[in-house]
Amino acid sequence: MTLLIMTAAAVTVTVLWYRSLGKGALDLSALCYMYWGASLMWMVDAVFEYAELGAEYFRPEAGDMLNDAFLGAAAVVFGLVIWMVILLVKDPAGRFRGMEEPEDKK
Repeated sequence: MTLLIMTAAAVTVTVLWYRSLGKGALDLSALCYMYWGASLMWMVDAVFEYAELGAEYFRPEAGDMLNDAFLGAAAVVFGLVIWMVILLVKDPAGRFRGMEEPEDKK
């Protein structure tokens, strides 16, 4: 479930990034890298878990699926928070760079 949620987020952000190429206002590439990296991580985890459990891997219990869904949603939200911090630090629109201290405060 975590793998599916993260891969869906990665595909969605990749499509948004591709549609906004050249505009550069949101710098979605960092978010793409985060989500695709997490998807790859959970893909490797799924392969090793399948190697361990075999066909039983495809019959998870409801509690396990709920935990995985919560983890996937939390990872998507955490990625968005990190991306917002990156945006604030980089300030691609130049909203904060133009703000200078008034003369009387210097």
